[in-house]
Amino acid sequence: MSEPVITVEKLSKRYLVGHSSGEGGSDRYTALRDVIAREARNFARKAVDVFRGRQVVEGDEIEEFWALKNVSFEVKRGEIVGIIGRNGAGKSTLLKILSRITEPTEGRVLLRGRVASLLEVGTGFHPELTGRENIFLNGAILGMTQREIRKKFDEIVAFAEVERFLDTPVKRYSSGMYVRLAFSIAAHLEPEILIVDEVLAVGDVNFQKKSLGKMQTVATEENRTVLFVSHNLPAVQSMCDRAILLDSGAIVTQGASRSVVKRYLAQAQSSSNGERVWSRDRAPGNESVALMAVRVFSSEGEPSSTLDSDQDVYVELDFIAKGEIHNLCVGFDLTNSEGVLLVRTYQTDLAPERWLPVQSGWNRWRCKIPKGLLNHGDFLVSPRIAIFNVSWIVYEDAVLQFRVNLRHGVSPLWHALSEANHPGLIAPILDWSESQFASQIGCGSLVATQ
Repeated sequence: MSEPVITVEKLSKRYLVGHSSGEGGSDRYTALRDVIAREARNFARKAVDVFRGRQVVEGDEIEEFWALKNVSFEVKRGEIVGIIGRNGAGKSTLLKILSRITEPTEGRVLLRGRVASLLEVGTGFHPELTGRENIFLNGAILGMTQREIRKKFDEIVAFAEVERFLDTPVKRYSSGMYVRLAFSIAAHLEPEILIVDEVLAVGDVNFQKKSLGKMQTVATEENRTVLFVSHNLPAVQSMCDRAILLDSGAIVTQGASRSVVKRYLAQAQSSSNGERVWSRDRAPGNESVALMAVRVFSSEGEPSSTLDSDQDVYVELDFIAKGEIHNLCVGFDLTNSEGVLLVRTYQTDLAPERWLPVQSGWNRWRCKIPKGLLNHGDFLVSPRIAIFNVSWIVYEDAVLQFRVNLRHGVSPLWHALSEANHPGLIAPILDWSESQFASQIGCGSLVATQ
């Protein structure tokens, strides 16, 4: 490979976070003179910030928050590099700096080539313009001539599958159409660097597969560079040459994608009682939905991190919803310790009439994994909550780990031998019987041949 096309040197990004001291029981009895004095100090501080060109922050108390701290790495031409980490690790901040959306506080970034970014639904689109007009607008932003854009126009439209709505303003597009067209533009207008965030997870499964294939083509056949942020760990392992693991704004490790993913999964929050609970102020989610707890337990009903395969396994999710949400998808990924996805399940996998109603307030939903299915080994639960085909709300990786001991169909005398003879991700007991046509198939010909 040639010289790096992305060089990040000691990159740091600081935000100022405001906290109000007016929230809490003690402040309800604050004297009027104290309130007036506090507001006067806030006004004076904001005026100084404006005069000095600094960020103006609401709140009585100001806290420094470093979203990134001393991050350094290089990406060479033709590489596909995955960036993984828990929510709040600094992934989105890093991509915004690389996409020139925000400036770093310290350090520098060197980009050798045009950058196309797909960070969220509708990035770079003008809602009043049609799909056709937005293709030319995005191409112009990338520095391409109209002739270059027309050359790629038919490929972009065909890949995005929006022919019927090409002359419709994009403000009337569904989120899936938005993503398809935005990704198609970013991938086909020949940027030297393509940056893709988890926004692809919004689209349908077939388009996700097509997009992953296109990113591989962009890197391997067209020798361009791809930065891919994703919670789809199997895709990161299979598609990316390298991966970078971020945590609390710093690089934990970087290297071969498989080893980095394994290190990431090793940080799973396992507990002795098979339960992970969040406080209200730290719960994953947004103002509409918040995940409060995840637990696993067997048929006996007690949460546990060690389960037997001859009993049903239950995964339970507690979440709070503000109001009734009719298109909410609640579920989880179940992976093994190597990051191989066994299943992704949602309550919306059922027929619509069997969807569970979302209650305003506290909800507790349970999924049963039937006994006699899981093999021995360690498994990880990654809860997912989304608005159907629109956006992700909760996308937490490996928050709970549990171990399954193989018990079904196994004699205690031969237990160790049976485990050794049961490779694979699952270990179902399947029915075997002698075929009723055994005497008619093959036997006569064998006798005749002899």
